[in-house]
Amino acid sequence: MNPIRLTGRAMIGLTRMTGRVTLFALRGLAGIGQHPAELARQVMQIGWLSLPVVGLTALFTGAALALQIHSGGERFQAGDVVPAIVAIGMARELGPVLGGLMVAARVASAIAAELGTMRVTEQIDALVTLSTDPMGWLVSPRLWAALLCVPVLVGVGDVIGIMGGWLIGVNALGFNSAIYLSNSWAYLESWDVVSGLLKGAVFGLIVALSGCWFGMTAAGGAAGVGRATTNAVVAASVGILAANFALTGLFF
Repeated sequence: MNPIRLTGRAMIGLTRMTGRVTLFALRGLAGIGQHPAELARQVMQIGWLSLPVVGLTALFTGAALALQIHSGGERFQAGDVVPAIVAIGMARELGPVLGGLMVAARVASAIAAELGTMRVTEQIDALVTLSTDPMGWLVSPRLWAALLCVPVLVGVGDVIGIMGGWLIGVNALGFNSAIYLSNSWAYLESWDVVSGLLKGAVFGLIVALSGCWFGMTAAGGAAGVGRATTNAVVAASVGILAANFALTGLFF
């Protein structure tokens, strides 16, 4: 078959899919405020229950980053830069990206599995029959909960990651505690923190949108739910990494 024709078909398909997902997201976001109780439940599920895994990931990442920076910096007699680089690295990149990926692993899969099961067992069709908008009841609370909660998780993860670097810096690398903390905050600018929180909001939307889209479009019984769950996690993870590259270029 003609490769030009194949490329054209692929581009047309991609454009159609992008448009469908965009309209799906806009419809979901437009439903804010319809079901506040469900929104509160999703805030608990997506935000509060994700805190342990995000916190542990940030703690070990900050600790490992401190060791790596000190090891590399010693080659150039620059080991003292550990506090500043750990703080900047966590706020700008590692906090948002790793936090987003952990939320994607936990939340995108759960959303896709739950909504996918509802789709293949015709529970969503039953909602429509009862004149209940599935977008407002199922999709909107999840999108807004992720949009609101992931930046908070990123901020908490940043602090925990910096504290992880501080623990290693003081107890293993010989840094003075007060000086380490002072240097951590002295070189950290407000935009470093704000940019990371903005990334967190975008990543949260990507995670919830991936889970909702693949869950709501699942088909084919139990196997279809499994495929939807896998696709949601993969799409959310790749989307986070791609969006991180684009936002980093835009912000810095």
